[in-house]
Amino acid sequence: MNWLAQLPTQRTPWLLFTAIVFLLEMTALFFQYQMGLAPCIMCIYQRTAVLGLLGAGIVGSTKPQSKAVRILAYVIWGVSSVWGYLIAREHIDMQTTTDPFAFSCEFEPNFPSFMPLHEWIPSFFQATGDCGNIDWQFVGLSMPAWMEIIFGIFSLTLFIIVIGRLLIKKSI
Repeated sequence: MNWLAQLPTQRTPWLLFTAIVFLLEMTALFFQYQMGLAPCIMCIYQRTAVLGLLGAGIVGSTKPQSKAVRILAYVIWGVSSVWGYLIAREHIDMQTTTDPFAFSCEFEPNFPSFMPLHEWIPSFFQATGDCGNIDWQFVGLSMPAWMEIIFGIFSLTLFIIVIGRLLIKKSI
């Protein structure tokens, strides 16, 4: 358990975390541009949550020995993984509802007016798909179901790391 508690104070685990999250983003772009799967609004929001995880990894790797840097990285990680989980959960509900009027998918992402990412980088943030369509499945699970699992794993990992730090090191 001491080994686990030491991980957040080292740069290599943060860089590994960053690499894993970067590969998730690259996978999303592969699905979009190589497999021709058009992302919907909910996909774009999940993609944005993954970018938040990427930001957490970058922040954490800058100076992992600093308690303030770790706390900032933990907060970004927590917000991104929980928000991503909730968006994926809502996306699954959109795909599995039998009531066609229960959910509606917007046509344009609802980013803040000071940061219209879909206008600045449309190739990455523009939604062209339908939230209710299930265009891809692997072992019976749709893309948002896999993202729910992935965000759940990220959330659980953060919880274990923080609890481990608090129990073993008595510090974040």
